[in-house]
Amino acid sequence: MRHALGHPPRATVPELRGIYGMTASTEEPVQRTAAGWRWLLYVALAIVGALLTFVGARAQQKATDDATFRKLIDSYCAAWSTGTAEAPARFYAKEDGLVFYDVAPFAYHSWKEYHDGVQKEFLEGASEIKLTAGKDLKVSRRGTIAWMTVPMHLMEKSKDGKTTEMELRYTGIWEKRGASWVLVHEHLSTPAAGS
Repeated sequence: MRHALGHPPRATVPELRGIYGMTASTEEPVQRTAAGWRWLLYVALAIVGALLTFVGARAQQKATDDATFRKLIDSYCAAWSTGTAEAPARFYAKEDGLVFYDVAPFAYHSWKEYHDGVQKEFLEGASEIKLTAGKDLKVSRRGTIAWMTVPMHLMEKSKDGKTTEMELRYTGIWEKRGASWVLVHEHLSTPAAGS
């Protein structure tokens, strides 16, 4: 229609490129740069999404571990509070060579040794025992190994009527075997007098 009115026809983009000496190559760097920035943005968003997923999963695992080990240590204390070494046996790995440090004597080198020693040293002379875990439970886990620290309180009434109370520091190293966590090492100690 413009041609019929005496106006030259409107040039198309390819024609303008030819008229003004432009080639497709001057347009390509702009398109490549924009595509490059879009690609970089997609990669950055994918990395941020992956990091958020990882952080969320770690936080959820930590919350689950804290709840699992709170329940585990409370059950452990309840088992020792029965006054027999049979009740807490389910919490311990049974291989020889595992070391368990107690308040007295210094160390036991298997669950059997620990069982027999604690039964003789503490439980046979007690009429009542109450072991409770404090609130300051700390748990760290790497795969099937976890370690925990928690303060504990022990109350023991002897058969002669004497009551002893002591604060304990507890460290336990747990290993997941099948569906259960078992102790492969533990350390109980009392703070030095005056501390």
